Amino acid sequence: MKTGQEYIESLRKLNLNVYMFGEKVESPVDHPIIIPSMNAVAMTYDLALDPLYEELMTVKSHITGEKINLFNHVFQSTGDLVQKVKRQRMLGQKTACCFQRCVGQDAFNAVYSTAYEIDEKYGTDYQERFNKFLAYVQAEDLVVDGAMTDVKGDRGLSPSDQKDPDMYLRVVERRPGGIVVNGCKAHQTGIVNSHEIICMPTISMKPEDKDYAISFAIPSDSPGITIIYGRQSCDTRKMEGSQIDVGNSEFGGHEALIIFDHVFVPNDRVFLNGETEFAGMLVERFAGHHRPSYACKVGVGDVLIGAAALAADYNGVAKASHIKDKLIEMTHLNETIYSSSLACSYEGSATPSGAYLIDQLLANVCKQNVTRFPYEMCRLAEDIAGGLMVTQPSEKDLRSKEIGHYVEKYLRGVDSVPTEHRLRIMRLIENLTLGTGAVGYRTESMHGAGSPQAQRIMIARLGNLEHKKALAKNIAKIPEV
Repeated sequence: MKTGQEYIESLRKLNLNVYMFGEKVESPVDHPIIIPSMNAVAMTYDLALDPLYEELMTVKSHITGEKINLFNHVFQSTGDLVQKVKRQRMLGQKTACCFQRCVGQDAFNAVYSTAYEIDEKYGTDYQERFNKFLAYVQAEDLVVDGAMTDVKGDRGLSPSDQKDPDMYLRVVERRPGGIVVNGCKAHQTGIVNSHEIICMPTISMKPEDKDYAISFAIPSDSPGITIIYGRQSCDTRKMEGSQIDVGNSEFGGHEALIIFDHVFVPNDRVFLNGETEFAGMLVERFAGHHRPSYACKVGVGDVLIGAAALAADYNGVAKASHIKDKLIEMTHLNETIYSSSLACSYEGSATPSGAYLIDQLLANVCKQNVTRFPYEMCRLAEDIAGGLMVTQPSEKDLRSKEIGHYVEKYLRGVDSVPTEHRLRIMRLIENLTLGTGAVGYRTESMHGAGSPQAQRIMIARLGNLEHKKALAKNIAKIPEV
């Protein structure tokens, strides 16, 4: 397994076609806006080699029997599913941001089990292809980005009915040795820090959508791939050299568009190719795995609760009963997310492939909590911190020979705490609730792994109302007609 530094050096070997602010990024590894997100991924490598964390971060491969990073594993038991949740929280605590590798692991698990069932029906060799790819990823200790979300165009139309057929990723040519694809994947977490991409459909498909029912893996620097880096609030602060103003100066996340312009994919990297009836299964299994992955938000929530508590200390209001109550409420909300993430993992079961899948109903309940609770936690943290978190002067003002003493004097809270410490914790809260950190906490909590309505549809489908009616009739002694 690689160290964090070895991982960073491996990224230097990629010939990525990345654009930011309308210009090509010649060396993504050295760009100040990208470096924090790269550091967060590097942390997943270093902790896997740390004896203190290796139990959470590593596992034995069911393919090779070798010790591997847990992010590159197909779950073989409910214990594996629970281990993932605990790892997510720990990494959220360590980085206070999105560490970007979960989407790839959830893609592995969805494709693995779905490919098995396609093979069972059609006699294809998709799972054999996938196992070969996964063994390569494990042996090289690679980062793989899962790409599910198409740009969708007119959401009232199916993929094959779009005016522009490239609004969903599609096959434009089938050759003897492989396929050629066009389209775009959106909201791509960590793509600039990834060695490989694994693509999946984004919705269920009809027979006429055959060219869109496609899943494959491909190197992130393949010819025809262009990456357009997404903007984040306060992102250019990372280029100013201020540690205080960034809030979380070491770690961060990123999102981007991936453009596929006549990209060739060899057959041995294709895992779904026109079997439209399996597109929905792949989508649901990926979403099911990815929704409890938001246990990472619990770890970030731990940091936010701590920051809010420190802000209360520094402001001199920690003993106020309403402050204590707000911190209790933040803790209650955070642990509720964690408990539902654990619950769907403990209640998981084996698919026909042998890989384990979480309990789908509880996974969707977990993510429904995530679409709400972090927003309330942010509101409470902002309430506790006060307006200074968004009005305070810059670090340059604090360091200024002419005016720094005014900032030092008038922005002090309790006398025992240096002004700089107060300003730092305010900026951290700003980062988590409004700035670049909000991409991996506040806003991502709403739309990551599907919109709130997507979860409600699944909850309605899996809620089993008829069974509940039968229970009520039994208790009420109402005979069946």
